Amino acid sequence: MNLASSSRITPWVLRLIIANAVVLLLMRTIFVSPALAEALAFSPAYALRQPWTFLTYMFVHAGLLHLLGNMVMLFVFGTAVENRLGSRTFILYYLLCGVGAAVFSLGLSGIMQVSPFVGASGAVLGVALAFAIYWPDAELIVFPIPMPIRAKTLVTLLVGLDVLFYFLTPGDGIAHLAHVGGVAVGYLFFRMQGLSRRTPHPPPRAVERVVMVQSGAAEPEQRTPITPVRPRRRVEADPVAAEVDRVLDKISEKGIASLTPAERRFLDEVAKQKKSQH
Repeated sequence: MNLASSSRITPWVLRLIIANAVVLLLMRTIFVSPALAEALAFSPAYALRQPWTFLTYMFVHAGLLHLLGNMVMLFVFGTAVENRLGSRTFILYYLLCGVGAAVFSLGLSGIMQVSPFVGASGAVLGVALAFAIYWPDAELIVFPIPMPIRAKTLVTLLVGLDVLFYFLTPGDGIAHLAHVGGVAVGYLFFRMQGLSRRTPHPPPRAVERVVMVQSGAAEPEQRTPITPVRPRRRVEADPVAAEVDRVLDKISEKGIASLTPAERRFLDEVAKQKKSQH
């Protein structure tokens, strides 16, 4: 991966960072009502009555550190992914992972407890997965780990820690299941993309004329690929070319040994004329 080409912030990464920062600023200065924060957060218990929360929770953060953590990851992984996917596909993928994380949490809420949550972590981890799929061996420095870690290893580690912490520290206020859901939806996205690009069988190759003419009656027939057969020219327009086509067709059907001495001389003369023209 060329890191220099992906270090410059891309359009949608910049817009998402600005949008999340503005929302946090407004909710800490003007719209400070706890009721508003609850109305924008995703809660499986009220999700079907508040369908807008499938989207709005991604733009609400619990504090400055929560915002910084997500936005730094979005910048690190998102710039390269947006360059690779294109801006339109990138924003659709980002939102798909975010909404998918909420849907995943809603589905699991039927068998386990899922508390209300906010934040872009599910969508951002989906972007991190995309980075790991495109550049699995890219080495990253992650504080406080003192050595480089490969992208695919980092994403696997993050998902494993989310699953572990969900069971070890229930009720810690972090949406671990939403993180896993974002990665799962991102994986399904790329899986479906791969399946849609598969073709059952490669198309058959065009038939080629594979004859090489040599003089000498006792020489064995040799075959080597040359240019595909072209439409035959009209006899009255180019009789020499028409005769060449006829002789080559005869060789293709019966072999070079079937040529008469006159036909061999004719091909030798044509070959000499072509060499002299070059």
